[in-house]
Amino acid sequence: MRLSKAFGKTLREAPADAELASHQLLIRANFVRPIGAGIYVFMPLGYRVIRKIWAIMAQEMDAIDGQEMWMPNLNPAALWQATGRWDTVDVLMKVKAGGGREYALSATHEEVVTELCLRDIESYRDLPRMIYHISKKFRDEPRARGGLLRLREFIMKDAYTLDTDEESFDAYYPKMIQAYYNIFERVGTPAVAVQADTGSMGGKTSHEFVVPHDEGEDTYIACTQCEYAANVEAAEFVREGGKPGVLAELTKVATPDCKTIADVAAFVGVETNQTMKAVFFWWWALGEDEENASTEPGRNGRFIFVLVRGDLDINEIKLINALGGGQLRAATDEEIRAAGAEPGYASAIGLDIAKAFDQPGVFVIADFSIEAGGNFTVGANDEGYHFTGANYPRDFTVSQIADIAQADTGHHCPHCGAVIEARRCTEAGHCFKLGTRYSDPTGATYLDENGKPQPIFMGSYGIGLDRLMATIVEQHHDEHGIVWPEAVAPYQVHLLHLGKGDDVKEAADALYAELLRAGIEVLYDDRDASAGVKFNDADLIGLPWRVTVGGRGLAQGIVEVKRRDQDVRESVPLAALLSFLKPA
Repeated sequence: MRLSKAFGKTLREAPADAELASHQLLIRANFVRPIGAGIYVFMPLGYRVIRKIWAIMAQEMDAIDGQEMWMPNLNPAALWQATGRWDTVDVLMKVKAGGGREYALSATHEEVVTELCLRDIESYRDLPRMIYHISKKFRDEPRARGGLLRLREFIMKDAYTLDTDEESFDAYYPKMIQAYYNIFERVGTPAVAVQADTGSMGGKTSHEFVVPHDEGEDTYIACTQCEYAANVEAAEFVREGGKPGVLAELTKVATPDCKTIADVAAFVGVETNQTMKAVFFWWWALGEDEENASTEPGRNGRFIFVLVRGDLDINEIKLINALGGGQLRAATDEEIRAAGAEPGYASAIGLDIAKAFDQPGVFVIADFSIEAGGNFTVGANDEGYHFTGANYPRDFTVSQIADIAQADTGHHCPHCGAVIEARRCTEAGHCFKLGTRYSDPTGATYLDENGKPQPIFMGSYGIGLDRLMATIVEQHHDEHGIVWPEAVAPYQVHLLHLGKGDDVKEAADALYAELLRAGIEVLYDDRDASAGVKFNDADLIGLPWRVTVGGRGLAQGIVEVKRRDQDVRESVPLAALLSFLKPA
């Protein structure tokens, strides 16, 4: 392509709201243009990168018996209602058409695949199968941000496996995991597979592929000695500590102006791990209205009292999972006091504790850490006072104990006991073991060898192409611009000519034609612009090779060749350029 005919231009400055390097550079280099929050146009250069990524994904999916297809983005509401997700996926975009017909704009395609199973899978002879497609997806993302990392409209590679049973599914699953490793390696973003939360997808287990990156928007936990790794929303860790040999007497003490864990620990003279932290939420069911949940707690809302040892923090995703799903917001002071607790000085001591979630009383859910210690300092539910010597279960009870604390650097591995670390990363892909999560509610079955109906075992596997494009740029850039890996670069060679005179331009034109005939993808800067402008744009766009035709070199029969990822400039004879760029 000739730059003189390019649609759009490079920009000298990034938009003021672009914080990530990928966001800034992809806009400045004319790869993408935003037209709304979380909605982007892929300009010609950007679309070529998407197609390169697409081709790599298709190759890896085809290599493990995948069949590419195309599924609609407009899904009848009935498909999502059948699986129970119409009212429970909070980011699902919904459309109401004429005649009262309702549709979902596809956030994912499990429902469509399940419908196809009902129509086309009859017996065990039709299984196993793997299908995939690469298509647009939509999410009613409340905080679209980070350029291409968090979008409302995005491009996704979705694959789905259909198996007769769990054993067959488990036998195939490693092939998909390896294919994902291959994809990330080929595009220049080696990834790590970590255990993860299944979220709204449901199912048995999942693995998230993350690309370690200091500026990443996500966090994963990794052991420093063994191979254990998990997303922070699913990571386990050892709660160190044990019950004291002697239980102290429960004593109420004055703690004026001590509303935080740090303040009360310092005032009483204990470590924070000998205190107990109380956190309060209001819960309501997915698909319900929060206002009704707040005003009609007996129907679909509930006050939640959360306890964790004072040196730890609550992970809200773990908490929601422990509660069986739903939505949370911070409780108000009025709601806390209505439960019998005092904000800043609260504990479960003296409260009427519910025996279960559907039972009357205050529902108290505690982390396992309350069992790893004792003689705690806790709130006395009286402003300005705490109890010392508090012990579970002698002094208070709880409704439920679960893993709801967040793992962090310095904690210890649940598998080998070594230290774990919290590391920043970017989520790049996800593999879900769905099992019969979708086949059970819809009746998607096959007839086994004995003619008996059995549920189809499903797996779902996704990678976002636009998110991966941004991740590549986050990993491959410098102070001058993007440094594209060859496998995904929109073109391989950035050809430009410098200097006055028709002979230089004619030589560059001839070289452009020769490179194209040789099958080399070329972006030709044939503009009448200064050397500084051309070199700056070449660095900003970031193609693997820059070839410069100049008057002085042309007189000697040579051109200047430079790799974008290196500082060295080489003088290469024109006659040898093709073999230099495409060695045998």
